[in-house]
Amino acid sequence: MSRVLVTGGAKGIGEGVVRALAAAGHDVVFTYRSSAGQAAELAEAVSAAGGGKAEALALDLADKAAVAAFCTSAGTLGEIHGLVHNAGQSYDTLSMMLAQDKAEAAMQVNFWSFTQLVNAFVRPMMARRSGRVIAIGSVTASRANQGNGAYAASKAALEAYMRTLSLETAKRGITANTIAPGFVDTDMMGKYAAYREGMEKQIPAGRFARPEEIGALAAFLMSPSAAYITGATIPVDGGLMASMGLQR
Repeated sequence: MSRVLVTGGAKGIGEGVVRALAAAGHDVVFTYRSSAGQAAELAEAVSAAGGGKAEALALDLADKAAVAAFCTSAGTLGEIHGLVHNAGQSYDTLSMMLAQDKAEAAMQVNFWSFTQLVNAFVRPMMARRSGRVIAIGSVTASRANQGNGAYAASKAALEAYMRTLSLETAKRGITANTIAPGFVDTDMMGKYAAYREGMEKQIPAGRFARPEEIGALAAFLMSPSAAYITGATIPVDGGLMASMGLQR
């Protein structure tokens, strides 16, 4: 039974990923920043459900020293077959009003921390000639949305990095793919509650995604059946990226 590391796994999309991977038989180690109670409850529920076990670890990806220490101790987690980077930090403001420190904080969580994790966990995968890397990106990397300049830039960087990583690791039996969700029914979308009905009308499928739908794709990409899929960015957006976005 393989072990998978998931960042930001305590709630939202991360919870959907953790549950799907465990249901597929993987043991899952997932990180959380502040949701200790939710993380403990999730680990207990997943472990009791059958399939793979789950373990929660506290880690603030915004803390560079903490990330470095975590990567240094990577060997204590055992043999990690898969890495899923789900943790993300939003920063919404108009592009001409960006505050560099806030934009850099989002980039640290969304992108730079992931590159450090790759350094620590993908090298052993290359030695074993087997592994899976998945980044949870966003449709904002390809489709503009007002106020998302910094967040979109961090996700675009993540997507480009993953394409390069896929080229560098393919011959060693490792796949590297990006899942690009659209609007997903999570706490992060709570601030848009007043606009939800109008937003759903602009999505061809007519609704937000469910976290378990993102998790299902992550579980497939982690499976042997997905061994020939690498360097891909796969939208899970109800047809949003296929639409011109013009309403008649």
